[in-house]
Amino acid sequence: MKVITLNVNGIRAAARKGFFKWLREQKPDVVCLQEIRIQETQLTEEMREACGMHSYYHCAEKPGYSGVAIYTKMPPINVQTGIGWKDFDSEGRMLQADFKDLSVISLYVPSGSAKESRQNFKYKCMKRIKKYMFEMDNQNKNFIFCGDFNIAQTKLDLKNWRGNQKNSGFLPEERAWMTQLLESGSLVDSFRRLYPTEEGSGYTWWSNRGQAFANNTGWRIDYQISNAKIAQKLAKIEVYKDERFSDHAPLIAKYRI
Repeated sequence: MKVITLNVNGIRAAARKGFFKWLREQKPDVVCLQEIRIQETQLTEEMREACGMHSYYHCAEKPGYSGVAIYTKMPPINVQTGIGWKDFDSEGRMLQADFKDLSVISLYVPSGSAKESRQNFKYKCMKRIKKYMFEMDNQNKNFIFCGDFNIAQTKLDLKNWRGNQKNSGFLPEERAWMTQLLESGSLVDSFRRLYPTEEGSGYTWWSNRGQAFANNTGWRIDYQISNAKIAQKLAKIEVYKDERFSDHAPLIAKYRI
């Protein structure tokens, strides 16, 4: 099973950059998108058709903001929008597709860089997301959480870690939260499972300022996090950088499912 996740930073902008042509060539089984920044009424035929896949959208109430989507070859038996918390759900930050033996979730954790109130909101979201993830695991469900977590866990996960220790995305509280998730023994960061000490090649986001992408001054903030049973089926994972559809890069994984 081939799973792709990407923060498109506006699905219309990504489409203009050739995203759907590329996606058709990739032939994925499941695609998770974040920051689609569109309303349902604005979706084009190309977006609804999703390269021949079934498409599901959870748009933010605020126009041109946030939002997530899932495309899948096989129709799910259930689709869940949100987490059951209005403040979070109104921003269109989580969409879950349930299949017979697997759930795939497109997740967009908010950034806290704009102002202190947004950072506080991010902490509240993190608390609820962790609870939801652990509940799924305790129920022995198979899952893959795909998306932009807006957190780099360790020094391996961003180039300029020294200069970002007081910035949102690399704050001690955020890193501790991610460590609690991944050191529980039951949740697995797919990229780190195959590349535990890799630097650079795992970056998924680069600032538009200066020559960040050219110099690979990036952050690894996009993840595929699964339960342990699914993690054992991981065969390959990579960041695609040959073409750019966004300030993020697609994270592509293959599972023996």
